[in-house]
Amino acid sequence: MHELSRLDARRIAVRAQLLDRPRPTELFDVVHHLTLLQIDLTAAVAPSADLVAWSRLGSSYSPAELESALQGHALLELLGMIRPSEDLALYRAEMAEWRLGSRGWPETIAWVRANEACRRDILDRLGSSAPLRARDLPDTCTVPWRSTGWNNDRNVIRLLECMMRRGEVAIAGRQGGDRLWDLAARVYPDDPVIPASEALRIRNEWRLRALGIARTRGPECPVEPQDVGEAGEPAVVQGVRGTWRVDPSLLGQPFSGRAALLSPLDRLVYDRKRMVELFEFDYQLEMYKPAAKRRWGYFALPILYGDRLVGKLDATADRKAGVLRVDAIHQDVPFDTAMAAAVDDEIKDLADWLELDVTLRGGRAGMDTG
Repeated sequence: MHELSRLDARRIAVRAQLLDRPRPTELFDVVHHLTLLQIDLTAAVAPSADLVAWSRLGSSYSPAELESALQGHALLELLGMIRPSEDLALYRAEMAEWRLGSRGWPETIAWVRANEACRRDILDRLGSSAPLRARDLPDTCTVPWRSTGWNNDRNVIRLLECMMRRGEVAIAGRQGGDRLWDLAARVYPDDPVIPASEALRIRNEWRLRALGIARTRGPECPVEPQDVGEAGEPAVVQGVRGTWRVDPSLLGQPFSGRAALLSPLDRLVYDRKRMVELFEFDYQLEMYKPAAKRRWGYFALPILYGDRLVGKLDATADRKAGVLRVDAIHQDVPFDTAMAAAVDDEIKDLADWLELDVTLRGGRAGMDTG
């Protein structure tokens, strides 16, 4: 049982997420190590996948790299995540279980079976005319999809997503914000299927490699879990209840930190419970809250400095005006001169990467408490 301080645990987590020094240099290496980039097209600053890549690679990263890798299918979009195409072999056995009906929610399985004619029609149309947008496919479902959320009656999109879980269709690219659908056989590599139990073990190991430290068990997540099963080795963290799993290759390694501006969906902060336990950081994504109830801003970016999360950047990319508008920097701890200068530099680098000028609400960015 490894005994870690919170400092140890934080540094393991930061290093595992490639947010220390030196920076990585290749996009594919970053995605391969992190295992995924989460897709969210909200562009208050930049889409989340681009922000995550930029925070690792710096201004040498261009979103065109990601677009090219997706078009060439070196990277693939699967269930809202961008993954290396070679990793698809780890999901094919589960896809087969979805097709057989031995995996999935009973009501979803029944709904897909009730709309078998529509499913076959989609496969026929994609076979002859792909890639197609969901809006290009007629809705011939006999049983509508019912929910209390925004998917209610969005039958074709919901059926396509079920068919993606079954390994029948795949996202071949995007046209604007629309996904382009094709037959999976044309998009996915024809690699040997890895048995489900072995694939789960490998995915847990790779997830721990990307997170550094995680819980054995966690809340159910339909796409990407936050726990890692029995991967790695057991550990306890001083001042935190319970046991953890840690990647032993990250133990006892030297640490050289830096400043970084993070996407709200960055994996360093995505597990909010782990974030609080290890970093003692208070943060929520507030884009869905009424403006009057926001504490930090619509799409505030968590600020990393070394091994601590030290504040939030409330900024908006106003592309029509050609500026990155900085409304506030909320300091969780008072910034000293070095921290302020490092945060200022990151904001300037972010603006340069976005090809925007910086406008501040007042004073130097790093010293403005908002």
